[in-house]
Amino acid sequence: MSGAAPKFEIKNAKGKKIAIISSSWHPELCQKLIDSAIRACEEHGATYEVIYVPGSFEIPFAARKALTKGFNGFAGAVALGLVLRGQTAHFEYVCEGATYGIMKTQLETFKPIGFGVLMCDTLEQAHDRAGGKVEDKGYDAAIATLALL
Repeated sequence: MSGAAPKFEIKNAKGKKIAIISSSWHPELCQKLIDSAIRACEEHGATYEVIYVPGSFEIPFAARKALTKGFNGFAGAVALGLVLRGQTAHFEYVCEGATYGIMKTQLETFKPIGFGVLMCDTLEQAHDRAGGKVEDKGYDAAIATLALL
């Protein structure tokens, strides 16, 4: 458990448009993450659009497209998904690709992307981190984006 997220004063979110980008794998879990991100946007006056991509590996491309100058006017994005450990190295490759791609997109577009892609060993761990017993990563990722605006 990593504990409670730090608290931030959100100053510049009102009226800003946020892209909430979600993987389509594990739809029930991803919907929990999306609902939490929406709640954070609504609490701070930001507008949002939910964009679905096939999997977490595709999130960086969608974020780059959404945040590119002149495209839909997004001020920032929230990346949401779950990569669940399996029996092959696929887990490591997808985790690394998604993480690196999201970070690189932030640096290239100069726009924030809150990181809410869960990387877990079990579905139980994921649900605990998606508004369950441990954390609310969808909310926390949206707050990170809004704080950086």
